[in-house]
Amino acid sequence: MRALVAFITALTAIAAFAQAKDERAAFRACIDPSNLPFANTKGEGIENKIAELFAQKLGLKVEYFPFPQRMGFVRNTLRYRLPGQDYRCDIVLSVPAGYDQVSATKPYYRSTWALVYPKGKGLDEIRSGPDLFSLPPERQSKLQIGVYDKSPGATWLAKHGWEAQAKVYAILSPNPEQYPGEIIERDLVQGAIDAAIVWGPVAGYYAARVKNVELVVVPLKSEPGVKFDYEIAMGVRHGEPAWKNTIDKLLAESQTQISAILRDYNVPLIDERGELLK
Repeated sequence: MRALVAFITALTAIAAFAQAKDERAAFRACIDPSNLPFANTKGEGIENKIAELFAQKLGLKVEYFPFPQRMGFVRNTLRYRLPGQDYRCDIVLSVPAGYDQVSATKPYYRSTWALVYPKGKGLDEIRSGPDLFSLPPERQSKLQIGVYDKSPGATWLAKHGWEAQAKVYAILSPNPEQYPGEIIERDLVQGAIDAAIVWGPVAGYYAARVKNVELVVVPLKSEPGVKFDYEIAMGVRHGEPAWKNTIDKLLAESQTQISAILRDYNVPLIDERGELLK
């Protein structure tokens, strides 16, 4: 009997400790300081809007720890703590579902990489990925398509024998001022490339943001050997189940509001079959 009482007492203490760990003074998000449409220090991105929504629901203020989203981002933000100090932040709001560097939540949206091209410049008949490879050979040979190295777009062009048509950009740069939409806002708009293949949220946001050129966004479907679509989740530290449970509950109850935020930023949302959600 004494052993049972001691066991129950220990469980109660553990539960109380876990609950105490989840009592937070602020909603502290790890963000990139200049990475629209996802986040920036001015609060203008998708992650900023979701952080504000969650903080309001929890009755907390929002605090950001900015760090360039390059190699080692999670190690230098979510998981970084000096002896005797607290962690820098408590949540990363955009990670691939199942990402093992964090304790990932349930996914809250699915998007896909997309082809972006200027309307009226000879590519208007392209409404799907396969349409690109159906162009007459003489037109194909003249195209330059911007892709990031080690990305699905680069793999896709290589698979179809279009290495010569690919203009490759570094996906990771030591320059903290570089942002993913540069390939659209600068090179595509100025005519340095004929089209670009970028992650869907980047495609939708920057295509709508450009004013002097009308851009067309074509969501791409995965095919054997090339995966374009991915589910996106949030990430908290391993070993904080109460906090993860809190975030999962917020995701479940806020899905309509989150979807509205994503649509405000023109994110191409797709279902598990790769079909565009209307």
